[in-house]
Formats: sequence, C-alpha cells, structure tokens
Amino acid sequence: MKKLLMFLFGAFMLSTSVSAKVLVPLALTVIIEEDDLPGGNGQPKSPIEPPTVYIEEYTLTFENYHPDYILNIKDEYGNVVYTTMVFSTQTQVVLPSTLFGDYEIELLMGNWKFTGWIGL
Repeated sequence: MKKLLMFLFGAFMLSTSVSAKVLVPLALTVIIEEDDLPGGNGQPKSPIEPPTVYIEEYTLTFENYHPDYILNIKDEYGNVVYTTMVFSTQTQVVLPSTLFGDYEIELLMGNWKFTGWIGL
C-alpha cells in the first residue's frame, strides 16, 4: 500500500511539473512623448523601467502593482484594432479571439509609451 501511495504521489508530481508553463515577459521599448514636456531635453533624470507583461494565448498578465494604462493593439499598418483601459487593480486582460497574426502592443501612461510585438 505504501509503495502504491508513493507511486501515485510521484506520478502526480511529475504530471504537475510537466504541465507547468514558464511565462516569458514581453520585450517592451520605452518611448517618451516630448511634445507636452516643459523645457529640458525630454529625457528623465533616471530611466523608467517598462512594465512586466506576460502573454499566454489571448491573455495578458500584468504585475500586481502597476499604474493605470491605456492598452492599444495595432495591426501592421498602425491602425488600432483593439483598445481598453487597464486599471491598476487589474492583473489580466483577455484580448479578442478574433485577432490573428502579429500585432504591436502599446501601453500609454501619461507621456510614456511602452511598445512591443505580440503574435496571436
């Protein structure tokens, strides 16, 4: 009986570890919109870190603590095909399943823009 329990426990642990997925964060570029900045050269004194965002199929996952963002998904021509507000209390956004292909992701926060590419 003890051997059977150990076997079942080992099989459970193996199946759990095989099915676990490792999420890789999106590579986002930081851009600052200089038009509205008062004086200076438009560069901050210290660089801002891009947000950590993961994607799995059509679900974007954000870190627990983040500011509010405007999320835009753009096609290869720069047309916005999806937009939504990502509030600081949200950790996930599900994108429409009608999107298929490569898209530019854009997160806007004030004068800051974080951009990258996703494949759906």
